[in-house]
Amino acid sequence: MALSTIKALSNFYGANPEFVLAGGGNTSCKDEKYLYVKPSGVSLAKITEKDFVKMERAIIRECFSWSSFASADEREARVKSLMAYAVAPGSSGRPSVEAPLHELMDFKFVVHLHPAMVNGMTCGKNGAAKCAELFPEALWVEYVDPGFTLAKVVFDRVQEYKKTAGKAPSVIFLQNHGVFVGGNSDSEIRSAYDNIISTLESYYKSVNVDPAAAAVEAADVDTVMQYAPSLRGWLAADKSVVSVRSTRAFTPAAGPLTPDHIVYAKSFALSCDEPSVEAVEAFAAAKGYKPKVVCIPGKALFAVGNNANGAATTMALAYDAARVERLTAAFGGVNYLSDAHREFIENWEVESYRSKVAAGSGKALTGKVAIVTGGAQGFGYGIAEVLAESGADVVIADMNVDGANAAAARLGAGASGVAVNISDEESVQKMVAEVVMKYGGADLFVANAGVLRAGSVKSLTKKDWDFVTNINYSGYFLCVKHIAPVMALQNAASGLWCDIVQVNSKSGLVGSNRNGAYAGSKFGTIGLTQSFALELVSDRIKVNSVCPGNFFDGPLWSDPEKGLFVQYLAAGKVPGAKTVADVKEHYEKQIPMHRGCLPSDVAKAIIYAVEQLYETGQAIPVSGGQVMLN
Repeated sequence: MALSTIKALSNFYGANPEFVLAGGGNTSCKDEKYLYVKPSGVSLAKITEKDFVKMERAIIRECFSWSSFASADEREARVKSLMAYAVAPGSSGRPSVEAPLHELMDFKFVVHLHPAMVNGMTCGKNGAAKCAELFPEALWVEYVDPGFTLAKVVFDRVQEYKKTAGKAPSVIFLQNHGVFVGGNSDSEIRSAYDNIISTLESYYKSVNVDPAAAAVEAADVDTVMQYAPSLRGWLAADKSVVSVRSTRAFTPAAGPLTPDHIVYAKSFALSCDEPSVEAVEAFAAAKGYKPKVVCIPGKALFAVGNNANGAATTMALAYDAARVERLTAAFGGVNYLSDAHREFIENWEVESYRSKVAAGSGKALTGKVAIVTGGAQGFGYGIAEVLAESGADVVIADMNVDGANAAAARLGAGASGVAVNISDEESVQKMVAEVVMKYGGADLFVANAGVLRAGSVKSLTKKDWDFVTNINYSGYFLCVKHIAPVMALQNAASGLWCDIVQVNSKSGLVGSNRNGAYAGSKFGTIGLTQSFALELVSDRIKVNSVCPGNFFDGPLWSDPEKGLFVQYLAAGKVPGAKTVADVKEHYEKQIPMHRGCLPSDVAKAIIYAVEQLYETGQAIPVSGGQVMLN
């Protein structure tokens, strides 16, 4: 019952950005022997009952009797070891570093959050004094480095509070950090937070400070197209890629406010009218790290992350920091963390661990941005699935934008949908701009969208010929025309390579009877691939085609009403065939590997083309041996 309650509270507050950003904060519940606490790196919004780490309370409390240490490193190492030892057999996960704080509060449930409206007060110069007026029964604790030192200070302060007030504090405000709320029921926790927020909201309005978050607006498109791809290169670590998210410029916080802001958005932003590699290097030399937030005043603000989710998190924390800084006007102005406190967070292993967990584990395409045209369904979606499983942030580009968005939702976090008609240059240009706005650029462009209109050269209409040619041939040209300059900017800044891979067909390697429009477009696009490869190699862009065999499981062949198997059976094209299965078997026997091509086969060939650094201008057969190169 207790675990279900704390899980529900965690999900409720974790899903509300007014209370939680980047999955931050932590929660717990207790019984007489055990503390069940949120593990590090797990999102409150998605935490389940089984995720909570079960810890022995008696072991946790041992740390409160410790008094001196040889160094801060020894102190943190001992506490880390003790917390690991306190984890009960059968439980897993790394317990939150704030587990001792949860243990010392004399309540069944504890919910620790970092609302911007609260941190406007905790980060204000007059925060302590005003807190005493607004929340007379709450405990205010001056800023202390997170970890054991904070737990010990709060423990001592709680003991003093108990002696004076005759009871334990249910609300503890931590300067430049957030708030802890304890209660013995769901209603007590919710009531306490409702009171905190309503009290602060009334106070902000009384001093003419608007507590609401400002609307986020789109950035200047020309500025984003000019700088975002280069920033992907300048802000990345060696031999890695990052995502860069953009928005209309707002004034970023001028200094470090809370540990979460430092961990995810760093202590300082780079602000300049014309970002350059020299500006980034000068910033890194002065601060000891590359900026995660870059502002071009009046035009755009860029946030960087290891992937799309990371960039979105950086943006959210940078925006929250700017909001908190604005809210401190109600509390005498802003109180930034000192250099010593800032540097402790920047170098703290615990926060480094949390950031790494959020970034995700490395896979073949981790952090890369991949665009798949025609990816809303069928072959394209199957390719997108494998790319996403390989770590890529996948953009589904399709004429059916609702289908693209639905497909992206199935792929999960980091994926997105975008509308495009690849035969329309304005549509392609807009699609590329949308991708650059959200991701900063792209590392892999999969030109998969294509159409088929079969028919004899004696009777095929000009309309059908143009339809196939405009999409399969001209559409490929338009996509490369508009994505290549973006990739070139990235690569000039990073020194890395990008990839364009066209999904061709075995009909691009051998002729196809009564299918001249399709085969001709596919033969022609192999010529484009070779020509683009020769031209774009100087921009460090590899261009290849993959040539799949027949996708028998797709609707073209297997649709029960209009599929080719049904049509061929009805037309008697396969002598002796009595069922669709007979027709399928006939065509499978023409393939040495005796099966049709699958999207996963093609996706693996695409990944091969990306990983093979010495291959460009190639047409790679993926036909089970049905078509072999001479």
